[in-house]
Amino acid sequence: MSNNRIQKVVIVGGGSAGWMAGAALAKLLGKNLDISLIESEEIGRIGVGEATIPPLRVFNQLLGINEQDFMRSCQATFKLGIEFQNWGERGDSYIHSFGATGKVCWAGEFQHFWLGGLERNIQNEFGDYCLELKAAKAGKFGFNKDIQLNYAYHIDAGLYAAYLKRFAMTNGLKWIEGRITQVHQNTENGYIESVELSNGQKIAGDFFIDCSGFAAKLIEETLEAGFESYQSYLPCDSAVPVQTVKHGDPKPYTQAIAHDFGWQWRIPLQHRVGNGLVYCSEFASDETAQETIMSNLESEAITDPVVLKYKTGTRKKGWVKNCVAIGLSSGFLEPVESTAIHLIMSAVLRLMRLFPHNEISQSNVDEYNRQYIEEMERIRDFIILHYKATEREDSSFWQYCKHMTVPETLAHRMRLFKDTGRVCITDTELFKIDSWTQVMLGQRVRPDNYHQIVDMMPDGELDRFLMILRNQVDSQLTNMPTHQQFIDHYCKANPI
Repeated sequence: MSNNRIQKVVIVGGGSAGWMAGAALAKLLGKNLDISLIESEEIGRIGVGEATIPPLRVFNQLLGINEQDFMRSCQATFKLGIEFQNWGERGDSYIHSFGATGKVCWAGEFQHFWLGGLERNIQNEFGDYCLELKAAKAGKFGFNKDIQLNYAYHIDAGLYAAYLKRFAMTNGLKWIEGRITQVHQNTENGYIESVELSNGQKIAGDFFIDCSGFAAKLIEETLEAGFESYQSYLPCDSAVPVQTVKHGDPKPYTQAIAHDFGWQWRIPLQHRVGNGLVYCSEFASDETAQETIMSNLESEAITDPVVLKYKTGTRKKGWVKNCVAIGLSSGFLEPVESTAIHLIMSAVLRLMRLFPHNEISQSNVDEYNRQYIEEMERIRDFIILHYKATEREDSSFWQYCKHMTVPETLAHRMRLFKDTGRVCITDTELFKIDSWTQVMLGQRVRPDNYHQIVDMMPDGELDRFLMILRNQVDSQLTNMPTHQQFIDHYCKANPI
């Protein structure tokens, strides 16, 4: 098997994972491959991943997808970041935006200059120097030749999957409806040879992509990849999603509102609002969680709350033999930073870069798995930061989070920032220095020191430097339309 050319690819499962994989492979590699996707109408979709991060724009551009058509089809709004309420302490509020803050120099990032300004009584908010953050707070959005924003989307995940399904089939992907009942393996090497549907039909393939969700039908149930739990670091294990009618003009950001045993999301779309509660079942019953989310909705519910159970963690290997897992089948990091769709995209692009056209070599498999685990662990640390960096001790849940042991990689970063104001990251990490700084400052991690180059600047020079940067942001913000105005103009949204 490993010496045969890969020609027939079988994707098991639809949803965002299956159709993102199918659309990309069909569009970019489809001329050399026979691609099929098996999807069962009997199996419901999780469908909660409605908030995204900026790299999705690159994915859509790679596929040649028109942004305005995409936004109309998916009832999308623009997203400039996430507002966190009650995380550092009850009553706190800050925004982790997608923008760059201030200006860096050879010696260090902008937070050093801002911290130095505080010492000299220049009392401006850190976010005053970030256009995306101030636009989010002001409810504004827009881009042109003079204003460039780093943004993402809020999307209807079901509509996005349907959009990609049409796109993929237009590019030659074959769609097969059916429920898999058996997986057939080669008796000598254990490679998957075919999957069998409930009607007896067998779908053979050279390479399989497992997008079967938490069931992990191929990667775990069949190939036993193994699972590493992150539960001790990320204790939440349940979620209750519910949709509500549209409530006012949509905010250009996601909201993450901390409660006594978890947190609540609000995701504004053009036609409705996505809501939900992520919580730890050790500290709250399912009934309490449902009551909490239903009593904290801003508008009328249009769906019933449904309890979803999950385990945070990762497969020990994302690629085993002739199968790669993408999406929930590969692992799950809770949605506080909207990384679910990004991890799908990242896995798809990684697979296409390392695709085994001529044969499956172990070195190629090992490299995929190395990159996969490294990415999961880096994002894991950033998500854990939100729970660990808290001063809350007003509930058992937050007491646990504040005092829990975290990975040494994260503990070191937090110590480094507290001691020196520095954030050191690798080039391949998803969340950059601005993200780490905004979250740590937003959750009351205040550095004890900053780079001494700031103290070499006279008071007047530092004051002018900070004032110029702040005025540049304010000037651009003044000329920006409201989020709703830009959507009306750009998306020309019509009711479905």
